[in-house]
Amino acid sequence: MDKLDALRAFLAVADRASFAAAARSLRWSPAAATRAVAMVEAELGVALFHRTTRVVRLTEPGAIYAEHCRRILADLEAARSQVRGEDAAPRGTLSVTAPVVFGRLHILPVAEKLAAAHEALSVRLTFVDRVTHLVEEGFDIGVRIGVLPNSALIAVPLTEVRRVLVASPSYIAAHGEPGSPDELRQHAIIAFDGLEATDAWRFAAAGHPDAAPSSVSLAPRLTVNSADAAIAAALRGRGITRVLSYQVEEAVADGRLRHLLRSHEPPAVPVSLLYQASRRGSANVMAFVREARARFAGPASVRA
Repeated sequence: MDKLDALRAFLAVADRASFAAAARSLRWSPAAATRAVAMVEAELGVALFHRTTRVVRLTEPGAIYAEHCRRILADLEAARSQVRGEDAAPRGTLSVTAPVVFGRLHILPVAEKLAAAHEALSVRLTFVDRVTHLVEEGFDIGVRIGVLPNSALIAVPLTEVRRVLVASPSYIAAHGEPGSPDELRQHAIIAFDGLEATDAWRFAAAGHPDAAPSSVSLAPRLTVNSADAAIAAALRGRGITRVLSYQVEEAVADGRLRHLLRSHEPPAVPVSLLYQASRRGSANVMAFVREARARFAGPASVRA
């Protein structure tokens, strides 16, 4: 068996936590996938997976080896793309991760358009409201919302979004509208713990955008782990929630939710595409980047 094929099998098992699922993704037999991993383990002299009747998961040496293997295979793919020419047609599989609502509204249309234009390309989208690790989790591209830390990853700015407070008209009619961040303590708060700390929200000083932000400690009545759930509760009049502007754009436009404390909104945060520097020559990655930038260079109606 080819060494590179064995490494691909190892990563397929690592990604899917299943020999059977990995074999299906590779269009191999389960026995072939098992032999491939056994070959890699025999060469290294260590076990790469903990195996039980219910779970297959990486050992600590396995996790380290998987990270290096991903980089090696990505570098080989990038080199192959560069030799073929950067304008080679996208083909194979492109893996992209993004936050749930942003992904559904803005990344899914990019993927659909790209797949329709390139029949040899398949796009695998993973939408989760947490920070994913591109290399370790096998993603080619990740969407990040917020100020980025220093990193070896390439960042492509797309747009900006704002943190906004919203509540339903029925909640405001029953409980009134807060006149300042401090008055939020008197209201039912719906917190989304994927956005920021759930017990303290930061605000800008009204009329002084350059002033240091202030923080208000809150005791949420309801805490959820997805923006969709927080918005659904707010729509039902359960309280005030804080989400990102694009997540409630439609609900605000049709009057189902209302913005609160607009003059105290903190500065906008960037939305960026991230990918490994070694993937600059990847036709798949570059095609996705071009399509995403084109979407956000369009009319304001498609901005977040």
